[in-house]
Amino acid sequence: MTKLNEIRDNEGAHKGRMRVGRGPGSGKGKTGGRGVKGQKSRTGVALAGFEGGQMPLHMRMPKRGFNNPFALKLVEVNLWRLAKAVDAGKLDPKKPVDAAALIAAGVIRREKDGVRLLGHGEIKAKLELTVHSGTPSAIKAIEAAGGKVTTTAKAKEAAE
Repeated sequence: MTKLNEIRDNEGAHKGRMRVGRGPGSGKGKTGGRGVKGQKSRTGVALAGFEGGQMPLHMRMPKRGFNNPFALKLVEVNLWRLAKAVDAGKLDPKKPVDAAALIAAGVIRREKDGVRLLGHGEIKAKLELTVHSGTPSAIKAIEAAGGKVTTTAKAKEAAE
């Protein structure tokens, strides 16, 4: 039976760290494993992706896609999340529900550019929602439960 004060690692289980640049006897003295002279032997060098003046690979590759700076960042809320909040007593079905009410109930973290209602899940509570937009199936499900959905998004003009 071993005593607590006699517990040790197995021999060779813990290897000490290499102390770089601490004299010739250490095995990593003088240049400290950095070779001789030049920019890379100095401290504070960041040459990732540099190819000696040749056009780097990441700049030779073609650009792909498009990032729309005007695209709205909407927070998506599914019906099951609303139903869960109502069942837990965090959302009051008698009061109108908007982004502020959803944040207070813990359904969403922040409003961003608006709330988009998605139709995944079921809802039985009669809710009066004000959201940026919603999928047709989500709006249909809310209205089938006796609720009402008001969207603040501008309706797309019919293509002529």
